[in-house]
Amino acid sequence: MTDKIAAVFPGQGSQWVGMGQDLVEAYPAARETFAEADECLGFALSRLCFEGPEETLNDTYNTQPAIFTTSMAVWRALHSAGWSVQPAFAAGHSLGEYSALVAAGAFTFADGLRLVRERGRLMKLAGERNPGGMAAILQLDVKTLADICQQASQATGKVVQVANYNSPGQIVISGDQVALEQAMQLAQAAGARRVTRLAVSIASHSPLMAIVSDEFRRAVEATPIQQPRLPVVANVTAQPLTSVDGIRHELVAQLTSSVRWVESVQYMAEQGVTRFIEIGPKEVLTGLIPRINKGLQAVACGTAAGVQAILASAGG
Repeated sequence: MTDKIAAVFPGQGSQWVGMGQDLVEAYPAARETFAEADECLGFALSRLCFEGPEETLNDTYNTQPAIFTTSMAVWRALHSAGWSVQPAFAAGHSLGEYSALVAAGAFTFADGLRLVRERGRLMKLAGERNPGGMAAILQLDVKTLADICQQASQATGKVVQVANYNSPGQIVISGDQVALEQAMQLAQAAGARRVTRLAVSIASHSPLMAIVSDEFRRAVEATPIQQPRLPVVANVTAQPLTSVDGIRHELVAQLTSSVRWVESVQYMAEQGVTRFIEIGPKEVLTGLIPRINKGLQAVACGTAAGVQAILASAGG
């Protein structure tokens, strides 16, 4: 039996100034992807990715379309260079789910780009209206941390919850500043190895995003979506999205729901996936996947050299 491959796509935090530039120089398909993004958005997103400034690139309104475009430029470069492997599954971490859906043919690059631009705008707006924060908690078990979030929420009357189940021993929590601070202190007291406040003012994947859910739902409903050509494992349920209605529901629910990345990877492994290819800038998911399951192989593909390595490797 041939080992199955999954294509996975990163979310926010993977951006870096210079991303995509060597791809554009090496692959016309990547150059065309960035040109299409510039035209679609009406500004030079490509220049922002290649030259910065970093502060502007790190604005969530820009970060989301920048990572999405870079990931799709990698995807198109791979295929234009002759990569013909059909992944058994696609999945993406948070924002990366949009890249996975385009890779699976559920919507076009241009429609996906417009949607992630609007998602970034609305998430930034939610952060301004409902300021919050996020923190990474290392080496504390899931149940203890969930209980801590509940305890902090009850004590403060504000919301904090698990936002990302990234890997065993790495969980991100998100919520109101006061409740988040309380949860961080409780996690430290409970023996977490490290508690780190993330440099964001947005409480992603928490109920603080609900303030923009209706407006985002309208954007999702206005986007043409079709049945994906390959299964896309959803962040919210850690199960494949099987219908257009299911995709629409997922994209809206994802704003306020936890990213169940550990369960998503475990699900794909249970279906026979042994190799994961991370399509996009940096190597965040490539680092997480072997921690979830030591038997899994993960490789990053975000540069021209990465594309060449995938093409040269046995099995795709």
